[in-house]
Amino acid sequence: MIIDALQNSDRYAAMHPGFTKAFAFLRRPDLKDLVAGRHEIDGDRVFAIVAKDAGRSRDLAQLETHEKYIDIQLVLAGHDDMGWRPQTMCRLPTGAHDPENDIRFFADQPLVWQPVGAGMFAVFFPEDAHQPLIGEGTIH
Repeated sequence: MIIDALQNSDRYAAMHPGFTKAFAFLRRPDLKDLVAGRHEIDGDRVFAIVAKDAGRSRDLAQLETHEKYIDIQLVLAGHDDMGWRPQTMCRLPTGAHDPENDIRFFADQPLVWQPVGAGMFAVFFPEDAHQPLIGEGTIH
C-alpha cells in the first residue's frame, strides 16, 4: 500500500509500467468533470472508474481484494477513511473471487485506518485488502 499526495505521483512511475499513464490521467485538469463510469487509458491494461458516491460507515463496508489489477484510489473531493489489512490475514470471505470484475469481499475488519483527503491517493496491490468510501457526505 502507498498513500501520498497526487503531486508526488511521479516518484512511483518506475514501480509498474502502467503507473505513468495512470497518474497522467489522474492529473488531468478536467478529471472532476468526467462522467461517472469506466474510462479507458490503455485498453484493458490501464483504466479508471470515476465514481461519486455517498460515504459509508465502517460497519457497513467490507474489505475487497483484486487479483489482476492494482487499485489506485484518488480522492477528488471529500474525505475517505480507507481501511487496510494484508490479504494473507483475511479469514472471512463473503464469496468467491469474481473474475469478471476482479473483486473478492471479506468480512474481516481492517487493521489500519488511513485518512485520505482531497488531492491524495492510495495504491492497493493484490496483496492489500482495502475498504474504500468510508466517511460522511459524498466522496468523489
